[in-house]
Amino acid sequence: MTLKELEPQLLSLTPPPEKAQAIQILAQSLANTWQGIEKTPGVVGGNARIAGTRISVWGLVESRRLGATDAQLLEDYPHLSASDFKNAWAYAEAFPDEIEAVIKLNDID
Repeated sequence: MTLKELEPQLLSLTPPPEKAQAIQILAQSLANTWQGIEKTPGVVGGNARIAGTRISVWGLVESRRLGATDAQLLEDYPHLSASDFKNAWAYAEAFPDEIEAVIKLNDID
């Protein structure tokens, strides 16, 4: 996607919450750092994960696709917080191709 294609969508965002979130996503992407998300070679295959855990973003996304609600995930992972999931969903939304590729790689049907 080019900036010219993206510009109308950016301009249509609801100010200020959505625009602020878009700026935050762009800044994190430029810095290649994501609040609450880590990538470490050798830990969960080097894939994006909740910081300080071995819980992958792609695994959470796949659980959600299989019907798990955020409430169920919070129950399944009591040591995680709602902000951990918010960070995971933001990362997954920003990098859908990466998440899809890892899900496909780990699909054992």
